[in-house]
Amino acid sequence: MKILLIAFLTGLVTTASAQIEAPIGPQKPVRAMPTPPPVTVRPAVRGVVPRAFGPGRNPLQMLNPWAPARYGTWVESTSFDPDIPGKWQGIKLFEILF
Repeated sequence: MKILLIAFLTGLVTTASAQIEAPIGPQKPVRAMPTPPPVTVRPAVRGVVPRAFGPGRNPLQMLNPWAPARYGTWVESTSFDPDIPGKWQGIKLFEILF
């Protein structure tokens, strides 16, 4: 029991002495550090599904030929064959750009 009491009092004295030795008076101003750049940048995701189901979008407008321009054109959603100009290969459901 005496050892526990001595350990407690030693810790109390150490804490009190650390508070007494704290610097008193005006402190030097701390220089603000610049904000570091983000570690990773998320790749941009494009395609038919993100464009159709984005915020404030109506997926049925993707089938409407008179849809507003914000839904894009068919060329943006189509993948083309690099060997044969003008020949399409498929629809870009999800396109991830790095």
